[in-house]
Amino acid sequence: MRIVTAGLSKAGGRKSNQDSFGAEPGDHGDCWVVADGLGGHAGGETASRMAVETVLQRCRQALAVTAGLIGDCFRDAQAAIVQKAAENYELAGMRTTMVLLVADAQNAVWGHVGDSRLYWFRQGKIMHQTRDHSVPQMLVDAGKIRPEDIRGHEDQNRLTRAIGQVGELRPTISAAPLPVQAGDAALLCSDGVWTYVWETEMEADLAAAASPADWLARLEQRILARAEGPYDNYTAVAVWFQGE
Repeated sequence: MRIVTAGLSKAGGRKSNQDSFGAEPGDHGDCWVVADGLGGHAGGETASRMAVETVLQRCRQALAVTAGLIGDCFRDAQAAIVQKAAENYELAGMRTTMVLLVADAQNAVWGHVGDSRLYWFRQGKIMHQTRDHSVPQMLVDAGKIRPEDIRGHEDQNRLTRAIGQVGELRPTISAAPLPVQAGDAALLCSDGVWTYVWETEMEADLAAAASPADWLARLEQRILARAEGPYDNYTAVAVWFQGE
């Protein structure tokens, strides 16, 4: 199995980019992460950057692709951000979403907090999709609105969980490793991507793309065609699992 990846992060219609992303190849598996910072300009940038750096450091030490590794990554990021916020009053209240994927040629595991998402594609179709920790997702779960109504909902940005919050974090982690097949693909992205790109369009662009970078470029064109005004930062990481 050959793993090919690409990343993209832009400020969008904002003056600064509070998103961060990173990747870490390892002897026992590769790691990809996207974080979307909250809490003002300095706080958001700091929180997302710290989350990514902390996760990549933990993944460098990993010995296997496991759900335990994902849990360790979230615990480390939470501890680092809470401590930093306590030390610097200007960063008080900073938080970040995060979505994390760890995979090797055989298996993949992932986890998330907030509304940054992971989509897993098999045979060109979405096989798995993370569920946001947000007020609109709670309304979907309660049968009050449809899943497609999350986009543009007046409470779309109201999160129920974020790294840096007070109290227990409770990330959602995949229940068991997913056996990887040749042709699988993953997309990790902040809400600045999925707000403007529908899931059917992600599939169509995946089918048309010649590479992970081409896929992200096609998604970006959709964002630029739809977004107006001071629209959000957008960040995405694409991962393709190709047969030898």
